[in-house]
Amino acid sequence: MKRTARLAGPDWGLLIDPSRPVGFTFDGQRQTGFAGDVIASALMAGGRSLLSRSFKYHRPRGALTMAGHDVNAMVQVGPEPNVRGDRHPIEEGMAVTSINRLGSLDADRYAVLENFSRFLPVGFYYKTFFRPNGSWKLFEKPIRELAGLGRLDPKAHHGYYDKAYLFCDVLVVGAGPAGLEAAIAAAESGADTLLLDEWPEPGGSLLYGRLDGTRAAANERRRALVAKAQSLPTLRLMADTTATGLFADNWTSAIAGNRFYKIRSRQTVLATGAFDQPLVFGNNDRPGIMFADAAQRLIRLYGIRPGQRAVIVTANRFGYDAALDLADAGVEIAAVVDLGPARQGPAADAVRARAIPVRTGSTLVEARGKAHVEAVAVAAVTGRGETAPNPEWIACDLVAMSVGYTPALNLASHAGARAVYDETIAMHRARDLPPGVAIAGAAAGLWTDALAAEDAARQGAGAAARALGRPDTAAVAPADPGAADITHPWPIFTGGKAKDFVDFDEDLQAKDIVNTVKDGYDDIQLVKRYSTAGLGPSQGRHANLNTIRLVAEATGKTPAAVGTTTFRPPLVPEKFAHLAGRSFEPVRHTAMHQRHLELGARMMAAGLWMRPAYYGAKAEAAAAITAEVKAVRENVGMIDVSTLGGIEIRGPDAAEFVDRIYTWAYAKQPVGRARYALATDQSGVVFDDGVACRFHERHFYVTATTGAVDQMYRQMGWWNTQWRLDVDVANVTAAYAGVNIAGPKARAVLATLPTDIDLSAEAFPYMAVRAGLLGGIPVRILRVGFVGELGYEIHCPSGQGEALWDMLHEAGKPFGMKPFGVEAQRVLRLEKGHIIVGQDTDGLTNPAEAGMEWALARKKPFYVGKRAVDMQIAKGVTRRLVGFALADPAAPAPKECHLVIRDGQIAGRVTSAVLSPSLGKVVGLAYLPPDLAEAGSGFSIRIEGGRMIEATVVPTPFYDPENKRQDL
Repeated sequence: MKRTARLAGPDWGLLIDPSRPVGFTFDGQRQTGFAGDVIASALMAGGRSLLSRSFKYHRPRGALTMAGHDVNAMVQVGPEPNVRGDRHPIEEGMAVTSINRLGSLDADRYAVLENFSRFLPVGFYYKTFFRPNGSWKLFEKPIRELAGLGRLDPKAHHGYYDKAYLFCDVLVVGAGPAGLEAAIAAAESGADTLLLDEWPEPGGSLLYGRLDGTRAAANERRRALVAKAQSLPTLRLMADTTATGLFADNWTSAIAGNRFYKIRSRQTVLATGAFDQPLVFGNNDRPGIMFADAAQRLIRLYGIRPGQRAVIVTANRFGYDAALDLADAGVEIAAVVDLGPARQGPAADAVRARAIPVRTGSTLVEARGKAHVEAVAVAAVTGRGETAPNPEWIACDLVAMSVGYTPALNLASHAGARAVYDETIAMHRARDLPPGVAIAGAAAGLWTDALAAEDAARQGAGAAARALGRPDTAAVAPADPGAADITHPWPIFTGGKAKDFVDFDEDLQAKDIVNTVKDGYDDIQLVKRYSTAGLGPSQGRHANLNTIRLVAEATGKTPAAVGTTTFRPPLVPEKFAHLAGRSFEPVRHTAMHQRHLELGARMMAAGLWMRPAYYGAKAEAAAAITAEVKAVRENVGMIDVSTLGGIEIRGPDAAEFVDRIYTWAYAKQPVGRARYALATDQSGVVFDDGVACRFHERHFYVTATTGAVDQMYRQMGWWNTQWRLDVDVANVTAAYAGVNIAGPKARAVLATLPTDIDLSAEAFPYMAVRAGLLGGIPVRILRVGFVGELGYEIHCPSGQGEALWDMLHEAGKPFGMKPFGVEAQRVLRLEKGHIIVGQDTDGLTNPAEAGMEWALARKKPFYVGKRAVDMQIAKGVTRRLVGFALADPAAPAPKECHLVIRDGQIAGRVTSAVLSPSLGKVVGLAYLPPDLAEAGSGFSIRIEGGRMIEATVVPTPFYDPENKRQDL
């Protein structure tokens, strides 16, 4: 007869749908479950209780928490290792395999290691394998084969992962009864409230537990709380979402499926509950021995009867609740073993009324059974950790433990709170919570239902008040006298021959912790590292408290004096894919986007923006680009430059600020003039450029490259937190649209439009800037020449960008003005030898290498990166960016990053190259060693197919070297 079986009826299986069977495999064998089942519940429904093998001794292990809090149910799903099988839903066709075994799970040949446990004492890896010299190389491979859990598949498919950002007034973590009360109170107070819970349904312990000893009361309270929460328009509930970390300024990370959330809240309330603590006794790790609420989850959530005959060992009312639930599910209760005296309360009274045997003042001392528990020994407790001889053996196939808890304070500790042991309740409490963080329910040490609910509502309302700037009425949580009757202060009974485990992850026994102290590692942080207690996948959820107790006894200290290890994020495993998954990258369109499409533009991505690459059919791209280039050189063209970055710098110290950020001199720059702006970082590397326009003594408008403007803006903000200059810096990229009119007839086109700006060459010379009206649109006009022709860069509010484009396009029709795209612009700028930061520079390029010493103010005492730049110039460069032309006019243009080869070795690389329509030859830029960088030097470039072509260094600009066309 199977130990486990399905339960039928409305009271069982809240999360499953029996009408939807799901097939999967486990170790190659066909298995069946229902939609909503997790891997562990589906396997247990099929009669399998052995789910894994332990890390060190390869002992058989079964479900322990059914909450993803332990290693016992860990499996491999396809190529994904170390999946929490008691939380991972089954899917049709899923291939699940057991881990950490040699041979089959049921007959693991590595299990022989348990026979050699005497040779594997705590810390053995620190004491062996280093003598004789070189012995580690012999042992390393087999040890690595034995260690670890699942296995990585380097060829595994890369799935889709992304990120999202959420904002709220109040974030509540945990949708148990306390979390629901806190969230409802916050939302009713008018706060925009977000409630997270890791389970598919809200309710926490109300999903599977009892209230006042009855299941009906728990159901009714859950129904009422969820209905109320769902009725509030300012409350959003996100199920199946796990908070993984809480950082400064209420920044919370969370995971839901393949999405990583970054959440900002004004206030955070943690209603994270508590973690079960195990009873330490001989063979306490056998399959069939689990926490009482794990058995209740199996019954209520998945409709699984977890055994035929059970023994419940407890030190609180929850063990009696579990006894009633198991009895209702048809499990015979052989005994309730209570570590304390006769207990009062609704659940205890109901247990006695059913004539279930209760043994008070007693504990379990050993379990029998190899692959599954078959019987337990029960003995009277005679003292702290001591029992009477000659225990009574009781046959059973299920042991449910509920001897204590530890509050789930991990997230609070991430934020800076301290976990301090409280002797009166034998649990830790959170102290020194940071501003903006509150704690509620069991996590706050409140275990009386009515008291916890009242305080949770108070914490939620108080968080809302603080978030909304109202007076805070939340009082300090009252002491709960009922908390003293929840956790046994010493649930550790050792001394027999059977192994007694404190940490199931690491196969650590009570004696291992004691021996760690004897070896001289008596600080709790050293105990953790030497013994590895709490280092496994459970991260000490069920091991830390008993470890602290054992260290306290061994050192003669109190648990409070021993302290705790550091709780570090993440709370649950985060996949590298979550952290490296697709970032939040919106696609941005300029104000003229629709006009480009109407003109037949082929769009391309430029940073986050979409820009026209060229106008015309894809099959005629080369001809279209050439035509656009010729239009600018011979007539006039217009290009959308709205994607260029724009940064406003205003204030009394605006000139000083710009002077420090950029390499040239700006302190005495005249109003109405523009200057080239080159930016380097602290290491002297070029990372952006643009134009600094001075519109007022206290006002600069600086342009930046499309891809680096956000970085430039962040750098400005970071530096001014150090300098504290009197300036305001604003990224106004999206606030402005821009059009560049370039070509010999550019001034003539603008002259047809009504304007209050004098466009004559004398009044508006090259590198001047003006502000005024153009055709009734407020504009800033920059007289610049990136493409090497007479040009005007016209910026206006983005809301009027399309109107500006339409006006200029109409004005240019009599002149044959042609729109041109990014590809033509790149050709035009390369003909002038102008670099593109990020294409002609890399992450190591300094101004001297790029031939930009002319952009450095040598007499200026400081700019960001100046010291590094000066040192690099003094040291001398190992490469130079130079212009080149191909010796053979029929040779193809090399591509970016094609290599310069000398004597068979790499000597440099091409950064840009193009067949110039204006020059009739291929020209480009390349990095060369200094001895090859002189004009007239020849060098070889290896292009596609390994072909070598010859090039010659030539001066830049290639086109109009005297820059006469920009000064028309």
